[in-house]
Amino acid sequence: MTDVVLELVRNTIKSGIKAKYVLFDSWYTSPKFLSELLKYNLYSVCMFKKSKKVYFRYRNRGMDVKTLYEVLCRSKYPTKSNYLYSPVVHFTIDGHDMPVKLVFVTNRGSNNKYLVLGTTNTDMGVKNIIQMYGRRWQIEGYFKVAKQYLQFDKTQIQNYDGLCGHMAMVILGYDILALHQRESVDDRTIGDLFYEFGRLMPDIKVADALSWLMKTIIGLAKKLNMTTEILDTIFDEFIKTLPSNLGRLLGNV
Repeated sequence: MTDVVLELVRNTIKSGIKAKYVLFDSWYTSPKFLSELLKYNLYSVCMFKKSKKVYFRYRNRGMDVKTLYEVLCRSKYPTKSNYLYSPVVHFTIDGHDMPVKLVFVTNRGSNNKYLVLGTTNTDMGVKNIIQMYGRRWQIEGYFKVAKQYLQFDKTQIQNYDGLCGHMAMVILGYDILALHQRESVDDRTIGDLFYEFGRLMPDIKVADALSWLMKTIIGLAKKLNMTTEILDTIFDEFIKTLPSNLGRLLGNV
């Protein structure tokens, strides 16, 4: 399974697509897989299973995720508002040390007390780790639509090339529908830009805008050692053409 993923990663890199991170859930998470991605200069952002089969070192002690959580709970480290703990642990892969930053977050949707996220970029902030992994959820939305509406799991093809072709057609259909939805009812654009695009601009009074413009032009003239007599004359004549209320407001510029 992970060999196929690495093959896809290699093909993606060869095609010219650039990336810094690979996002995946606990199904693919293993120390060896994280190490292999680092060979391609790709950081991992993933979820760890709460398993006793995967060991690492924390403060020179060997332990698993569950044991580490218990150790942290007994410690005096305070939990934060948006996460519980964020220790850095060390895996040994083929004799080499690989540090991984873990983030324990509250699992509100389950009886389990916590989820464990991790990244091989130990300099990455906890908030960014949580937000980055949250982006992976988009593919779950894709799978739901693909299975319910695009017959993604209804094919009877049993060879690898045929399955790849079927998957490509489903993805193409999804892309067409997603593009149509975006252009029809969704005003969002790439990334977080739609937040900025949808934000209301503050109202600026006309007098304030004109005052700022005139002061800026005068300041530039002084900076360039230009004479301001001509500008003063132009502004005086300009103010005379304005309505009387605006003229009074701009008289002190």
